Amino acid sequence: MPFIDRAAILFGTTALSACSAAADTSATGAAMLWTPAAISSEGYESSPTFTPDGQTMIYLAADKDFGSYRLMQSSCTGGAWGAPTPPSFAKPLPVIEADASIAPDGKRLYYVSTRHAPETDNFDIWYVERTPDGRWGDPQRLPEPVNSPAAELLPRTDAAGRLYFGSSRKGSAGGGDIYVATEIRPGEWTVANVGPPVSTAGHDYEAEISRDGQTMVTVSDRGDRSHLYRYRREGNRWIETGRIPADPDQFQVGPLLSPKGDRLLFAQRYGARSGEMFLIDLVTDPHRSWPPDCRNQAAS
Repeated sequence: MPFIDRAAILFGTTALSACSAAADTSATGAAMLWTPAAISSEGYESSPTFTPDGQTMIYLAADKDFGSYRLMQSSCTGGAWGAPTPPSFAKPLPVIEADASIAPDGKRLYYVSTRHAPETDNFDIWYVERTPDGRWGDPQRLPEPVNSPAAELLPRTDAAGRLYFGSSRKGSAGGGDIYVATEIRPGEWTVANVGPPVSTAGHDYEAEISRDGQTMVTVSDRGDRSHLYRYRREGNRWIETGRIPADPDQFQVGPLLSPKGDRLLFAQRYGARSGEMFLIDLVTDPHRSWPPDCRNQAAS
């Protein structure tokens, strides 16, 4: 399909055959609400990314029905997250932009945008690079085969520079699959479907990868609504370890692993508010300095 109706995926149900998965028993405890006061609203906040020093966060801010959304940025002010504003590179509506991801070295930021096709949901992956003065440079659109006539979502990189993303492009096994792109030389990329068990007969449209490339968390709608699934790499294979134990009656989106891979941020509906961010521990004794709270000086 040429574009993705994100609201339909999130708030609706699909006609796909149900595919059950056991809960990921390695996760510990219940998901905890993570809602910095300055960014929490009646709308939907999701898909955060942090600068390496932990002093700036860029995230997706949507209205209650996920009908329109854009990128917002909050920086540490007086020991707390400050009032959000659009990042310098962002385009105003009707262009829709989302899913920012700062590379581990902080030098490049990927995101998805419709600036090439305003007033549609035909997302492509764009990026900006840090300039010598610390600002973000001019947006650049990634070439084919990374981008396609279909939509691309949630681009995320590991420390080796491999770029993971979801796409509903031709050849996907379900409504969308997870892909990995590798830049073999400047401006020249190869793209491959990650394949099963990560790409399923369902709708797989977001993938978060750990810095070491050994853990992946995907967003997949397997017949009821979108949930989070975790995988570990064994050699050249991915092994599913189960569904992240979040609220089974709500959809989850926008996963972000901590630099150590021991905690996970994600978003889901919360009471009268459309959606908030939640935090879950993936190991018994995680590094609790993440996510940054503006009293810490680094994101790790």
